[in-house]
Amino acid sequence: MQIPHIRHKYHLYCAKVIFILLLVCSGESLAQQFMWARKNNPYYDEKRKVSYGFIIGLHTAAYEIKYSDAFVTGMDSLFSVEPDWRPGFALGFLVNYRAHEFLDLRIMPQVAFYENILTYRYTDETSRQELVESTVVELPVLVKYKSMRRGNIRMYMVGGLKPGIEASGQRNVENVTDRLEITSFNLNVDAGIGFDLYFPLFKFSPEIRFSRGLLNQLDNTTNPYGKPLKSVTTNTISFNMIFQ
Repeated sequence: MQIPHIRHKYHLYCAKVIFILLLVCSGESLAQQFMWARKNNPYYDEKRKVSYGFIIGLHTAAYEIKYSDAFVTGMDSLFSVEPDWRPGFALGFLVNYRAHEFLDLRIMPQVAFYENILTYRYTDETSRQELVESTVVELPVLVKYKSMRRGNIRMYMVGGLKPGIEASGQRNVENVTDRLEITSFNLNVDAGIGFDLYFPLFKFSPEIRFSRGLLNQLDNTTNPYGKPLKSVTTNTISFNMIFQ
């Protein structure tokens, strides 16, 4: 009785080994096909020390808040302040400098359109939303670290700083009592990942980037909408389409 059982286990083991070998061989074959695929623009990066492009970006942004002591001790009518994520978009240009085979420096001036909302909820079950619309001129200065090119694709990581100034002229009136006031200047730290996809006539790079505001953007802390807050910073998740 043991011999058929052992033989059955042996056949199962052999089948598993054959299956794994087939997977490895097929994977190596696909990898070799991918590695040795006909390259579009094979010397695109090598022959361009400085390259240019344009950016179309979609993003979602939200404020991150911290409550003030006044909210805890002296505002019994206010229950909470809640931020919400809102979509926006950006348009801009790219100047890319190839500093090394795997390292680029890039400047990406752009105009970004943001909407940020804070919802003030009160103990009498009423609420009010404060919408802050802003048009921001931004100048990301980034370092791009690239992997080795495989066929027509290359992965990269990117990071740096992104200063921005509000350019819509909505911050000229100070000490307003009926809305949330936000400063006009902001500084973000950016980090993201993306892929360079090489085509016969251009290079296309889809990229996901995360931005974290470093500065407190709360301007007026004396009106009813600034008083319960200690700080307001920004968080942004962007999907950028870069054409070079």
